[in-house]
Amino acid sequence: MKILIRPHDIGKGTADWLGTNAHDWGFDGVQLAIAKAVEGQNGNPGTLTPQVVSEIRTGFNSHNVEIPILGAYFNPVHSNKDKVKLGAEKYADHLRHAAEFGAKFVASETGSYNDDKWTYNPKNQTEEAFQEVKKIFAPMPQVAKEAGVCMALEGAWGHCMYKPEMLKRLADEIDPGQENFRFIVDIYNYLYIGNHEKRAEIFETCLKLFKGKIAGFHLKDYVINGDELEIVPLGTGLMGWKDFLPIIKAECPDAYLIFEGVKDVPNSLKFVRSIVE
Repeated sequence: MKILIRPHDIGKGTADWLGTNAHDWGFDGVQLAIAKAVEGQNGNPGTLTPQVVSEIRTGFNSHNVEIPILGAYFNPVHSNKDKVKLGAEKYADHLRHAAEFGAKFVASETGSYNDDKWTYNPKNQTEEAFQEVKKIFAPMPQVAKEAGVCMALEGAWGHCMYKPEMLKRLADEIDPGQENFRFIVDIYNYLYIGNHEKRAEIFETCLKLFKGKIAGFHLKDYVINGDELEIVPLGTGLMGWKDFLPIIKAECPDAYLIFEGVKDVPNSLKFVRSIVE
């Protein structure tokens, strides 16, 4: 299985510098959010010229680092509708250009009524929220189809698609059969202090609902600190990756394993490779 990292977890710089470090750190590829990682680029519509795309792709590929996933995260329910409009246009533009990077997927999340905080709001878990997210993402499967790639969304307890069932409903309603819709599974993001003990059940639900359509898994581990979940290096917390990773390898062998904000990257990577290899 191929293991990716978000380049902005390495730092911000040229694509060549990021590619060098991703390779030296031991990763096969990246989930690239251009604006967050590549110096001098905001990823806005119109900026992904052939020259820019070529420079970015070469910067990574020349170090044997692939770019299978682009990140174009935006909040579809933000109160500033100009931000929503720009975010949706940027997401669609990333879909149109994804194949030029060698990418198969463009990722985003489903937003929160807390605007830039991306945190829990009771309104997130309403039918109104579902319909607003649906309206924004409804055109994207067709854009993805025309570009020969797939959109990829991830849910989170604090966001509008707050449980796997809601994300599957969204997928079914905007792309029946998920021809151009894929899922990114982040078990940690579905957890909070009130449900974290059900993490294995949530993991199994994701595998069942999203079967055959999972683009990747974001890997995080955690411990309990007071009434909060606190991220720790992979394999040192409660998540249960020793149990989950062999199942992922068996059932989703083509899915990417993605480091997102992981602590102690070297030992976390050794831990993951010791299981999946």
